[in-house]
Amino acid sequence: MKITFLSAFWLLLLFVNPFISAQPQQKSFERRVDSVLRLMTLDEKIGQMNQYNDDWTATGPATVDNEKANQVRNGQVGSLLNCVGVERTRRWQSVAMQSRLKIPLLFGQDVIHGYKTTFPIPLAEACSWDMEAIKQSAQTGAAEASASGIHWTFAPMVDIARDPRWGRVMEGAGEDPYLGSAIATARVKGFQGEQLGGINSVMACAKHFAAYGAAIGGRDYNSVDMSDRMLWEVYLPPFKAALDAGAATFMNSFNDINGVPSTGNKVLQRDILKGKWGFGGFVVSDWGSVGEMINHGNVKNEYEAALSAVTAGSDMDMESRCYKNNLAQLVKDNKVPLALIDGAVRRILQKKFELGLFDDPFRFCNAHREQASLNNPEHTKTARQVAAKSIVLLKNENNLLPLPKNLKTIAFIGPLVKALKQNKGFWDVEVPGVDSGFIVSQWEGLKNKLGAATRLLYAKGCEIEGDNRDGFAEAVAVAQQADVVILSIGERRDMSGEAKSRSNICIPGVQEDLLKELLATGKPVVVLINAGRPLVFNFTADHAPAILYTWWLGSEAGNAIADVLFGDYNPSAKLPITFPRSVGQIPIYYSHFNTGRPATSDNNHKYNSSYLDVSIFPKYEFGYGLSYTTFAYSNLQLNTTKMKADEKIEVSLTITNTGKYEGEEIVQLYLRDKVGSISRPVKELKDFRKIQLQAGESKIIKFVIDKEKLSFYNQDLKWVAEAGDFELMIGASSEDIRLRGEFELLQ
Repeated sequence: MKITFLSAFWLLLLFVNPFISAQPQQKSFERRVDSVLRLMTLDEKIGQMNQYNDDWTATGPATVDNEKANQVRNGQVGSLLNCVGVERTRRWQSVAMQSRLKIPLLFGQDVIHGYKTTFPIPLAEACSWDMEAIKQSAQTGAAEASASGIHWTFAPMVDIARDPRWGRVMEGAGEDPYLGSAIATARVKGFQGEQLGGINSVMACAKHFAAYGAAIGGRDYNSVDMSDRMLWEVYLPPFKAALDAGAATFMNSFNDINGVPSTGNKVLQRDILKGKWGFGGFVVSDWGSVGEMINHGNVKNEYEAALSAVTAGSDMDMESRCYKNNLAQLVKDNKVPLALIDGAVRRILQKKFELGLFDDPFRFCNAHREQASLNNPEHTKTARQVAAKSIVLLKNENNLLPLPKNLKTIAFIGPLVKALKQNKGFWDVEVPGVDSGFIVSQWEGLKNKLGAATRLLYAKGCEIEGDNRDGFAEAVAVAQQADVVILSIGERRDMSGEAKSRSNICIPGVQEDLLKELLATGKPVVVLINAGRPLVFNFTADHAPAILYTWWLGSEAGNAIADVLFGDYNPSAKLPITFPRSVGQIPIYYSHFNTGRPATSDNNHKYNSSYLDVSIFPKYEFGYGLSYTTFAYSNLQLNTTKMKADEKIEVSLTITNTGKYEGEEIVQLYLRDKVGSISRPVKELKDFRKIQLQAGESKIIKFVIDKEKLSFYNQDLKWVAEAGDFELMIGASSEDIRLRGEFELLQ
């Protein structure tokens, strides 16, 4: 098939440019793209801008299309999504090879946190603050996906999210643009490798452009209303970081922003992304979002929707069929210049060339490599390590954790103890022919860890939802037999994710009531909270002696949880998003602005910015997370306290492990611009280091402060650093500041 395809392709191009047959390897991608483009009819060009869902699981409103195969055969489809596995992708690619020009299909898939080997949900991975671990996670997902015929993942999601009611908060990196940008870079590089076309890599897709995470009320698909300065300063930086890391594609977002749907937003796509930033890849719509502009009320029909989207810079239409059905007429009616179509198609073809698909459309369809990759034990090992790095220790009274391995009896209780698929979390991939047997349940993880001398008892206790307490008595009876109780509670995996917004983000059902019954036994209780978002769990936080926030950790969840419970891994994770104590505090985030009447405590409500009925402070702040050991911060030094714009300040400090366990600490550097032409946040993360220390060991940590770290967007949207005084804060979280200093930026 490969020889037949290449012969036909190059002979066809020979009529246009004889130079191709003589020196095909010497031609740039651009010239090869232009050669193909000159051969294409308008319908074939529009076909490259058309993406369909395969007949398998849909991740949006499904469209039945019995003519799909014929359209692929006629060159009217450029890409398929949700087409999984070598057998399936090879079959569809073979259909594409029957088309006149034999232009290969792109296969896209939501490989969000792993393919077969499932890693922690992205928000959990962000807790690691470990860029190498996050990169390895993406690399592993890319290796398995590419071995299964996939060329393109719709990840990473780099939306900043400050409202945990929004279900898609689980898919991103939290609330902070600095940390979010670092993670966006790591994920893009992990997915794409050194360059596009690597056999173990896939194209990345930075999404959702832009500001989707700020949907009003935390309600998915809802409007976004914000100032341009907030957009540039908080919500755009991770996208720019993804672009700078080489992201091959972008996806626009469902929301309107200030009244203009992102899919038809020329300022976002043409002026900023392709203009100011010089993005050379292509933009794909989100599922059906071109047609959904009709519902937004910005266009009256699909004809106008296609006009709006293509003019704004959306190159590929995912599933709405607005381009397929309307672009040719729009060109005929002189509403859309042919150059606009050619520009979009050129971007799409460029990526197909870079992936090597024109040289061999089946190069990612190797059944032997697929089986080897999906069963690679190194992938399992990596998943276990990343999962352990993602677990946040929220509380550990009297050093209850780590548990000794010589316990005689452990009661493992809760509705999630023996669950399998729940551990994968939302946005997992259903791999053909693979059941859930490879997932390590929390029960199995503990059994793997413990010796025969320890009895492991079980009771379900209750369901995740509902008010049935019939299992309480059995759970209490089991707990009374044990030396320690481990309680595993939380959300269902599908309570967080797309279209999974919740107005009540408390732990559902009677799970906290079950905890009350278990605490009444007097037994020490360790609580595992499984979730895809920050939850509100004040009773648990105030009364449980030990709490691990385990999120959804993926296929190695059970082993990773056991590693942390028994001290084979000392937890080091820190929260990338603020945990509220009440839904009424939302949105709540650390880098807020001050007010003219700031509240400094909860004890004084007299004419200041506070609540009468709840604290102004979060339950757990951004950057928070405990360890089994302790760390001391000392000896802060700045090489100067005055710097010019072209100079730098070198900061050093000493970190000492003052506990008895080896551990990792995430040292966080925050800055505050004390006086600006516009108000600045009370603090902003500007750097961090993750370091490992043996018990008793000390290390000197160094940071560099330059003009870039002091800059912000002023009222004219100019990126400036203003002269004045700055406060330096270094600590273990955004609230736990251990060292402070000051310096001045000179004119």
